[in-house]
Amino acid sequence: METVDFIRDEDVETTLLSHFPLPFVKNNQIFPIRRENSLLIGAVADERGLLALEEASKLLGLRAKPVRAPVGIIMDAINRFYGQMGSAEEVMDTISGEDLSSVATAFEAPKDLLELTEEAPIIRLLNALLLQAVKERASDIHIEPYERELDVRIRVDGLLRKVLSPPKIIQDALISRIKIMAHLDIAEKRLPQDGRIRLLLGGRDIDIRVSVVPTTHGERAVMRLLDRKQGLLGLWEVGLDRRHEEIFENYLSRPDGIILVTGPTGSGKTTTLYAALNRIHTEEKNIITIEDPVEYELKGIGQMHVNPRIGLTFASGLRSILRQDPDVIMVGEIRDLETAEIAIQASLTGHLVLSTLHTNDAPSALVRLIDMGIEPFLVASSVSLILAQRLVRTICPSCKRGYEPSALERSYFTDIAATGVSGAGGRESTFLLYRGTGCDRCNQTGYLGRTGIFELFVVGDEIRPMITEKIDAQSIKNAAVERGMKTLRRDGLEKVMQGLTTLEEVLRVTRKDHADLSV
Repeated sequence: METVDFIRDEDVETTLLSHFPLPFVKNNQIFPIRRENSLLIGAVADERGLLALEEASKLLGLRAKPVRAPVGIIMDAINRFYGQMGSAEEVMDTISGEDLSSVATAFEAPKDLLELTEEAPIIRLLNALLLQAVKERASDIHIEPYERELDVRIRVDGLLRKVLSPPKIIQDALISRIKIMAHLDIAEKRLPQDGRIRLLLGGRDIDIRVSVVPTTHGERAVMRLLDRKQGLLGLWEVGLDRRHEEIFENYLSRPDGIILVTGPTGSGKTTTLYAALNRIHTEEKNIITIEDPVEYELKGIGQMHVNPRIGLTFASGLRSILRQDPDVIMVGEIRDLETAEIAIQASLTGHLVLSTLHTNDAPSALVRLIDMGIEPFLVASSVSLILAQRLVRTICPSCKRGYEPSALERSYFTDIAATGVSGAGGRESTFLLYRGTGCDRCNQTGYLGRTGIFELFVVGDEIRPMITEKIDAQSIKNAAVERGMKTLRRDGLEKVMQGLTTLEEVLRVTRKDHADLSV
């Protein structure tokens, strides 16, 4: 049976869809693609789908010709073709023809809000916006008020893009609808509020974290979209190469010590920690986490959500966790001295502790802990492994093309090509780089999805004396590189050589390292 990894719009015979009700294709995980003579070509995920396609083909007087496709590809096609509404811009065009003043005032009183039906213009607009964001794999939706305008932007693969500029007059109504969905106080417009929306779209369970803050021109809302089914990844899926993965797993199997994941906000630290917990979770281990917020629910793992308003901070929650007989503790972030001290004491008393820090590279995490007030000898004896990371966009496989790099582009890879990294092609004369030319699948960007680049720093016996002597982070990094540590930029350039991402992406998210003069 032929296998497909994407269902293109131009291949789909849309007139077929009326013969296949939405519940039928969702429940059986099939998607009818087109008729070809007396054959019905349809995508199926498993044997159940194959039987359903055969039965449906008989009713149409056709013979089934199945092609195999992953469930995610089938659900993506269902979402694209069975969506009953257009894009947010198309819905906004229909709303513009209505009386916008009545649309804007429809949300002034709570009573009106509760009586609204699904036909209300603002509800149609917000639903279309959410659907479009999910279809385009957006991670965030930003609704931004300004003096005379209102902008809506979505973040796809780490970059923001404006999708809509609705009339300023509907600003309050749109924000109020979001508040209602997130169970927030619509009357409170002076203080920040946080909430949560849960949606089911095409069989996908979408969790939306909502943040509303007051600004000088009205309330600003940001909605973060989390696909609960895609939350758990393996270590290899986050982008770790085989050598990094083996080292990481080795330290995860140890009974004590601190493993830190560092990087800026949005660099995938929590996803990596979840992948680590998923890797080591067994019935024999008691794993407890304290997070802000709990982004994905992990089966068999106790998860605690911090709530400073009632005194449940990382530090107080961590103290309570230690009384729960844990084997492994995950602290969402080490933000202050108290949390750092408790985490270090926990690691020194026989617990494996995983946490995150906001630093630019791995060695800087050691200096950050010392700057917080932790004694250097405690840092040296407790921290065992630090993983710095960034996210880069990956090249769209449908429009990926090789090209001959310029002399300037080649200069970044001199050292890597000399060491014979997989994908370098050996001789410089055969050296190719890759980019996406843009297609419908990647929305003409040339990129589809993201992967991680990493800097894995093992705090070994030769490094610990440098910590206790308070040697600066750059000197520690130089020593680590001399002992074989791969910097963030080096790991990114190797992924460029392998055709996973582009040079522009790696240069965008990394900086030149003094420790690695070749890059």
